[in-house]
Amino acid sequence: MKQVIKVKVLTGGCEPTFNEKGDWIDLRAAEDIQIDGPYANALHKSRSERIRNVVNQKKLIPLGVAMKLPDGMEAIVAPRSSTAKNFNIMEANSIGIIDNSYCGPDDQWFFPAIAIDSAVIHKGDRICQFKIQPSQRATRKQKIRWLLSNGVELEFVDTLTGSNRGGNGSTGVR
Repeated sequence: MKQVIKVKVLTGGCEPTFNEKGDWIDLRAAEDIQIDGPYANALHKSRSERIRNVVNQKKLIPLGVAMKLPDGMEAIVAPRSSTAKNFNIMEANSIGIIDNSYCGPDDQWFFPAIAIDSAVIHKGDRICQFKIQPSQRATRKQKIRWLLSNGVELEFVDTLTGSNRGGNGSTGVR
């Protein structure tokens, strides 16, 4: 039996797809994005030298999907290996963790990007990927079900029944 991920497509053309040459599921940018490259900020003077801060531009790139993961699972979202080379961006927090409760009909997934040079991303560009794994709160039964499953299946749905969490980073900082 396969683990089923319910997918609500919020932006046409952003359907997640299994990569034929890999094990992860590709995700796409839901809109055209332009991010400026790093720039020098205010000049600071210390006792021995003058320092200019460098500021990298950042942007939450919408991925055009909301998903309901199987019970006891979480998603690991990471850039594709070619993302830095092809788009001049990297993921702000190295990887993203999306837990099972982020599953409301409006809980869109995002890619938090930092520009390493001026960047242009077009709607539909594959910029990141994800896999699922048991969460640390998964029950023994959920972990065994995962071990005995024969893969992951995407089920495209018109609606998700979970409660909206309120957006990316909705649990706050404290």
